[in-house]
Amino acid sequence: MPVMSQSGTCLWTRLPQSSRSPCDRYKHACCSYDGNVYILGGRENSCLRDFWRYNVVCNEWTELSCTGDAAPEELEEHTMVAHEGFLYVFGGMLDSAYTMWTTPLWVFDIAKKKWVHWKGKTSSRQTQMPTNRKGHSAVVIGSSMLLYGGFVDMKGSSQEFWSLDFDTMAWSLLSGSQEGSAGPGPRHSHSAMAHQSCMYLFGGLKGLREQRDFWKWSATNHTWTSLKNKSGPSRLMGHSAVAYKDYMLLFGGGESQNSPNNCLWRYSFTSQSWEKLPTLPGSNPPDRIHHCCAGLGPSYKSNTGSTCSSSELEPGGKLRPFKNKCFPAPLTFLGSEGAIELETFSPDKCYGDRKESMMGKDAQQIGNCLTFENKAFQKQWSYSEEDGDITQHLPDLLLVVGGRPCTGHSPISVWQMTLTDS
Repeated sequence: MPVMSQSGTCLWTRLPQSSRSPCDRYKHACCSYDGNVYILGGRENSCLRDFWRYNVVCNEWTELSCTGDAAPEELEEHTMVAHEGFLYVFGGMLDSAYTMWTTPLWVFDIAKKKWVHWKGKTSSRQTQMPTNRKGHSAVVIGSSMLLYGGFVDMKGSSQEFWSLDFDTMAWSLLSGSQEGSAGPGPRHSHSAMAHQSCMYLFGGLKGLREQRDFWKWSATNHTWTSLKNKSGPSRLMGHSAVAYKDYMLLFGGGESQNSPNNCLWRYSFTSQSWEKLPTLPGSNPPDRIHHCCAGLGPSYKSNTGSTCSSSELEPGGKLRPFKNKCFPAPLTFLGSEGAIELETFSPDKCYGDRKESMMGKDAQQIGNCLTFENKAFQKQWSYSEEDGDITQHLPDLLLVVGGRPCTGHSPISVWQMTLTDS
């Protein structure tokens, strides 16, 4: 978990996982919705089919159903996005003759907790649909999913750019496979994210060559623009990017499959400039490639119009409380050891006097919640069930989930980053 001071210094912390959690993996898909993080499939020693939900409030994993004729099979290098109560999964099927005759799209109803059949437009005009691919990107802008590139079996890197209208479930080809057209060109294992009706795409593989170019696509005028990237990241593949306030955060990846890095970059949409964020000495983030990043909290608020759903409710209908008490303190702790305290409280353990000593005289009963005390934070957060939408009371968190190198059959690697800069 990097905690960024106003100078941009990062402190990273690994979140310990219980035995009731998914195994470590890479090339999986991940997205956040209503304070939960969902992960699907990927690869450990073989291709995986499991489906999990992570509740950051309770620090708990729940395995969800991934069976039935509407559910996906084993997938890797696929994508998953959330929109208005549904998860949309695309691509990642193991290559076979079958994949050429089906549109690899699956839809999960979050409220009903089951996979449902998607019903596409039945018009005879709807003859073009994307085929199976891996290493593509998918973002949500408005009521559409935009899907770019990917590696298509027997064809290599693709530059197809598709749009799926969630209202009609109709596909549109925004740009095809012709060489020489404006835009990033053939690409896979790149990153893409959305910000204010634009999609931003960085790096990836063009054929077998790693790239470091940076592109913007406008949903308003349907044009690509090449952005200056002189001071930005080097050639990357297998990295990830998310939107945070007026920035793009880009983490990890590498110049090859065997050279993952742990760099965190920040691109300002306002100044159109890059900044590599330094790490607090002795607090090194992991090297990761083919991982996933998910942002939670109000500063990561997406354009999907999400609201608090039944997934955040206890069986009795009450919201689980989230308390994050962060006491203001000057940043003099940066120069002293042991001045930062981080404690994750398990719902089934009583910490007794230690809890009292950490939280001070004004400590409240914690109950079934996750509590941080970290003197690096400059804000104070707390949540009670009367406050309404729980997602509005989460601190801003960036989770780095899984990726290579893996930790064998151990629980999945989760690193948490809290950004507190102004």
